[in-house]
Amino acid sequence: MPKLAAPPRLQLALAIEPLPLKTPFRIAGHRFDAMPALTAILSDARCYGRGEACGVYYLDDRPETMHATLQAHRDAIEDGIDRQRLRALLPAGGARNAVDCALWELQAQREGRPVWALAQVPKPRRRITTFTLGADDPATVAANALAYVQARALKLKLDGDLDTDIDRIRAARNARPDTTLSVDANQAYRLDTIAPLIAALVDHGVGLLEQPFARGREADLDALDCPIDLAADESIQGLDEVDALQGRVEVINIKLDKCGGLTEALLIVERARELGMKTMVGNMLGTSWAAAPAFVLAQVCDLIDLDGPIFLAGDRAHAVVYRDGHIDCPAQVWGSGVADGAPARDADGAIRAPAPL
Repeated sequence: MPKLAAPPRLQLALAIEPLPLKTPFRIAGHRFDAMPALTAILSDARCYGRGEACGVYYLDDRPETMHATLQAHRDAIEDGIDRQRLRALLPAGGARNAVDCALWELQAQREGRPVWALAQVPKPRRRITTFTLGADDPATVAANALAYVQARALKLKLDGDLDTDIDRIRAARNARPDTTLSVDANQAYRLDTIAPLIAALVDHGVGLLEQPFARGREADLDALDCPIDLAADESIQGLDEVDALQGRVEVINIKLDKCGGLTEALLIVERARELGMKTMVGNMLGTSWAAAPAFVLAQVCDLIDLDGPIFLAGDRAHAVVYRDGHIDCPAQVWGSGVADGAPARDADGAIRAPAPL
């Protein structure tokens, strides 16, 4: 038998970008002034692929550690790794996400087909996305809700201060009675403290409660009396955690940074459907390079929460578009299958990491 040709050797360029926010963003237990991200560019002689990851802050998965991880595995990656071998090589998290997304775009250019076609999802169309309100004082919540003039769906962050959270819910609903409203507790509540909150959610027509309890306390959901839909976020990292949530939540929030890329995310959607659960695609802020692969996943998800780039002080030259409460992703942003706007190279032909925004 003829010997199979070895895959072409790749070049990997890495950079950490600071990604400052326009204004501070608050959730339960955290204030963000920036959301640094790792960018990864994989290139062969004629094609390239880009990926971006912010990591998972509550698991201490940060750009610096992601960078070190990928440096440690540089030889295996540059030898011509594919997505399935990458999934075996690296655990779920930001490092794998950055390279996985880069491999998708690289394959798309090699085959001259867009990523959505490779992933066998419908041709992308614009989707309604939620716009997020931070856990600010109620007056600020109301003002920000009004500022999202185009929004058709709002998500309000809570922080576990029951009275203030109820005031925030009231402020958001009074400001925008016309929108779908959901709330995200980011693990801030306990089973013995949440009943008044749920009553307020019902009173104000909130349709979804996300991650009320801490990761590791999923069994408490079995005893929770909640007439509105529940969503898991921190409680679902990868494919291996989907089954345990059946019967406990109606929705699982998939983020490429959590699960390790588009490859695993598509498997999670497939399994969630088999178990009768809905899916949401979310993000860890990030630029349009992060939003674009998630937008591919959005074509097969029930709920979309991809407003991350709007919080940043700057975005990519080609960026996702927000209009009339929807997100859309022009083909030239990422994954078109056409190698236009190739990354700069040094005199020796090595690709350069992108300049920070």
